[in-house]
Amino acid sequence: MREIGTGSRLAAAVAASGLLLVGLPAVYFLTAYGCGEGEDRLAEAMAHETVLDTAPDGAGRANRYQECDDDDRFVVVGRQYPHDSSPRTALRHYRKAAQADGWRPGAAAGGGTVPGCFTKSVGGTTAYLVVEGPEKGVLHVEIVADHAESERC
Repeated sequence: MREIGTGSRLAAAVAASGLLLVGLPAVYFLTAYGCGEGEDRLAEAMAHETVLDTAPDGAGRANRYQECDDDDRFVVVGRQYPHDSSPRTALRHYRKAAQADGWRPGAAAGGGTVPGCFTKSVGGTTAYLVVEGPEKGVLHVEIVADHAESERC
């Protein structure tokens, strides 16, 4: 009977290692990477938040958007409005609308609250309502969340 040589065993070990190093990440990428049904359900729940449908006086027609980041799997649902008022006026409007919809002011790391950021449980995770602007005539209002409970304020 013929024995398998050391070179053949080494080649087999290198081939098996290569298969594991390339194969396992490929399987992960094809089966678990990116946004999926869980993120779709979260986006749907976020899109139904009534605070997104309230626009301050003088705002133009909303540009709606929804996206999911495949790397971090955080979901964003928002609106952009043409709006020329002051940021203070927009924030005053959304502070009232957010409170009426059950949102709480976002807490700052050193205490106090973060202007333009509110939190609420949506779709089984903590969501963040963020109000930015108006800047250059555009007001951004969006809800951001992920299932990893990341902090956004």
